[in-house]
Amino acid sequence: MEDTRKLGFQRPKGRYSKASDPRFLTDKKHTEERVCPEPFLARGRKLGFNKGKEQSYLASSVDQSSISETKYVGEQGFMDELNERGRKLGYRRGNKASRDEFTDRSSETGFRRVKEQSCSVKSVAEDVYDEDQNSDAHPSIIGTCPDMCPARERAQRERLRDLAVFERLNGDPQKTSPTLAAKKFCRTISMPQLHVSDIRPLPVLRDTLIYLLRLLEAADHPFEVVHNFVFDRTRSIRQDLSMQNIINEEAILMHEQMVKFHIISHYKLPQSASSASISSLCHLNLEQLTKTLKTLFDLYEISRSCGTINKNRAEFYSYYVLLHLGPHGQSTGESLSVWFRRLDAPLLKSREMQFARNVLRHFRIANYKRFFSLAATEASYLQLCLMESFFNEVRTWSLACINHGGYKLYPYPISHLSKLLMLKEWELESLCSRCGLLTSTDEAGRKVIPAKQTGFTLPQGGLQKYSFPGLEGKIHPPLYELLL
Repeated sequence: MEDTRKLGFQRPKGRYSKASDPRFLTDKKHTEERVCPEPFLARGRKLGFNKGKEQSYLASSVDQSSISETKYVGEQGFMDELNERGRKLGYRRGNKASRDEFTDRSSETGFRRVKEQSCSVKSVAEDVYDEDQNSDAHPSIIGTCPDMCPARERAQRERLRDLAVFERLNGDPQKTSPTLAAKKFCRTISMPQLHVSDIRPLPVLRDTLIYLLRLLEAADHPFEVVHNFVFDRTRSIRQDLSMQNIINEEAILMHEQMVKFHIISHYKLPQSASSASISSLCHLNLEQLTKTLKTLFDLYEISRSCGTINKNRAEFYSYYVLLHLGPHGQSTGESLSVWFRRLDAPLLKSREMQFARNVLRHFRIANYKRFFSLAATEASYLQLCLMESFFNEVRTWSLACINHGGYKLYPYPISHLSKLLMLKEWELESLCSRCGLLTSTDEAGRKVIPAKQTGFTLPQGGLQKYSFPGLEGKIHPPLYELLL
């Protein structure tokens, strides 16, 4: 206010109207209202401008005729500062730089989806650049590393004995080779530390991914050991793809293969009981599965904006829907109904999406008969891998419905229910026992489940893995063939 007093303003006493408000002065030569910089400076303080910058917006002259010029200089300085901050945060400058043209950064790879006709897209790798750096100032990087692991990193890891079991030459923890070592994921890379010799081009990345996926058939190591190695090295592949702004059909195919790897791990990790940290591995795998899917969807949209629609798009969108069967699907941060409204009609009407939506509907209304019927007749192997963890939950719902809704005089035959639930009879009897239900034998010698039993309870803790004929019948092809 001291500065406004220098300009000739005084705080009036009592109430006053807008016409008499000293913040709104009317020049004698012009009919337009001249606005004092003080309200503008208040906006600047809210946005975090310091006092030194505020002083630059004040006019040095106290002449009334210079108020108009003072206002213009202040606004111009404010907009320059705002645009500078926008560039640091990744916004693109345009007619409405802060609103109309925007950049949507992916949580994993940092791809930007920009509202413009051009198909050229700038991208920033996950955890590669500092948040306050302007990535537009850096040109696209083209990697030159000819091996799966850069020579400099390979030598350093040999010195530090930081070699995975799959990378050791003849089992020696201090020796490796270009055909064994694969580049590790690193989240603390910054622009000054980047060297093109440490980044692998697309052909090397493709060969590295094929090598990693073939390791999934390694029978001499527990699956969680193989998973941990492939999990880390595939993150490094995605990082190199993003840092080089590689957006083409090969990049889409590689992301699809990595999604399949995470889906298979989602099914196989809970079966690996040899490790005490399986639950944390499952959580991390599910997190990376979601992030990889979102990056893949960004690539699909970029490809579609250029006039190309990928043939596998509906399949991978259906995987995202099936991830919402359980509570972990809500971690995606967006309502599934809102997400559906953004999809185009051909995608929603595809066979894969219709299947996924029907499964989701029957799961939520506890229609166990239709749920298992769809799983047995229409689901692919990878779709079953996502659904399998919910089979026991749906089976316990069915027992609850039969027990509370059945008649005492008409017990339910176990042979019929085992077919509906895709279970063997002895497995169904074991499940009934875990739920507190007693089984008996009727006059015809059939095993049945009497209704209205008061001892029914939902089992506490995890249930054992029961067989599922549809899943067992679709697991014959080698995993690497399924992934490739």
